[in-house]
Amino acid sequence: MPPKQEELKSTHTIRKACDFYMRTPKFCALGGKSQYDYNRNLAFACNTSVQGGKYLGNIKLKDIQFSHVTVAYDYWRVKHGVRAANYIATCLSIVFNTARRHNALLSNPVSLLDRAKPKPRKVKWTTPQVKQFLDTAYSNWEWRSIGLIVHMAFHWAQRIGDMRLLEWKALDLDKGVLDLEQSKRGADVHLPIQGGLLPMLQQQKEDFGFLPYVAPRVRARAGVYTPYDDVEICGLVNSVKEAAGLPDELTAMDLRRTAITQMVEKGVDVVGIMQVSGHSTPQSVAPYLVNTLAGATEALSNREEDMI
Repeated sequence: MPPKQEELKSTHTIRKACDFYMRTPKFCALGGKSQYDYNRNLAFACNTSVQGGKYLGNIKLKDIQFSHVTVAYDYWRVKHGVRAANYIATCLSIVFNTARRHNALLSNPVSLLDRAKPKPRKVKWTTPQVKQFLDTAYSNWEWRSIGLIVHMAFHWAQRIGDMRLLEWKALDLDKGVLDLEQSKRGADVHLPIQGGLLPMLQQQKEDFGFLPYVAPRVRARAGVYTPYDDVEICGLVNSVKEAAGLPDELTAMDLRRTAITQMVEKGVDVVGIMQVSGHSTPQSVAPYLVNTLAGATEALSNREEDMI
């Protein structure tokens, strides 16, 4: 029987409250990627200087003030941008709400923040740019798995993180099907393997089929082939882009947006897009429903007989 968790008190520091939250069943039920992100962002929050060199994490729950979180939030926003600042604030808010439920905090000061709205990122790859990236990556053994991660993310309109950690057990190459449980919200998607991706996966299976992961590091570390981490993915994608002569503004995370936008432009309805993307509501797909020339041209062509 596991030991009973220590009671959280108002005299405990925010850092201790973060540790408390990360031992709760709610945190333990999160996926590995979410746990990693929460842990990293809470550590960053705790190490933020907010008052005369005092770190936020060293302030006691009973002493936390709105001014403290305001100073911290402004620093996060300037240092890392609006989107990252809002995510850090959300992680901290969850900790404070946990403290409230354990009667260690009267109110959640993060809930009073007037959070800035991030500008929606609109950068998209073109299909020739993706092909140029893949040609460059697949031509170099060191970039083989990076190319496959990008290929799968674009092909299936999935998140890079899910492709980075994809295991062979999710794939049936004989039937040409991927059965994926997404890490972010646990949505199940069932997707066909089409086009040039299937032969690449078959080749990868021959080379790395003895491992659980589809696209691991191509060289073992301490005798073990492990998945790339987020930082490595970013750096390696940038290296391939540079070698391929592609614009700096493109990121691997833009691939999912690109693929979904392409489906929109081709006239795929929202329900069809949700079947692929794993979004749970039409509202969550709304950010991808952008106005494009290709989409408008397709729409107008459908009424061509009535046009004057």
